Amino acid sequence: MELVLISPQTSVSDETDKVIQLFKSGLEVFHLRKPHYSKEKMINYIEKIPSQYHNRIMIHSFPGLALKYDLRGIHLTSATRKFKFKMWKIKIFVKGKKPNLMVSTSYHKLSDLDVYNPLYNYVFLSPIFDSISKKDYQSGFNEFSLKKSIEKTKYKVFALGGVDLSNISKTKEYGFKGCALLGGIWTGEDPIATFNESFIICRNLGK
Repeated sequence: MELVLISPQTSVSDETDKVIQLFKSGLEVFHLRKPHYSKEKMINYIEKIPSQYHNRIMIHSFPGLALKYDLRGIHLTSATRKFKFKMWKIKIFVKGKKPNLMVSTSYHKLSDLDVYNPLYNYVFLSPIFDSISKKDYQSGFNEFSLKKSIEKTKYKVFALGGVDLSNISKTKEYGFKGCALLGGIWTGEDPIATFNESFIICRNLGK
């Protein structure tokens, strides 16, 4: 099972220091999602992280920064997907300049998995469980339908929403290739220790 970590929407104390420590602990993919950050704030955040870890960062806004800092890739939000011109610019001026750039997106309906777009290296499906960080964001998926949809889709699908130590193994049973952690890490008292436990579970679950 692959493991992805998403940054908290609201900054936490010593956040970049914690992220650096998580990279040292084995974090391979970090989604930098700060919807309220200006470009300058995003740059400041990235520059606080040693360049040796930049190739592990997926950025959710200001996709041009993926080229400037040689990041791992970009995540396209549902809002971005609605604008054909934005999508065209990203394909031509970002992905076009760096063909090996990773691209991901998020889906919230099983029917979204039926229409395959080869642009995406992987996709998030959420919320699989009741969200930890968003108290009114509850899962509405049927277990049987969820398994069937993941089984037949061409996408590499990651579970997002409410994933924590208690249910990581369940995501493997559903057929997910990996899981994304958010509230399960950042709302706890010790994000580093919780991540390390999660990392061990995923590693033991295999591919």
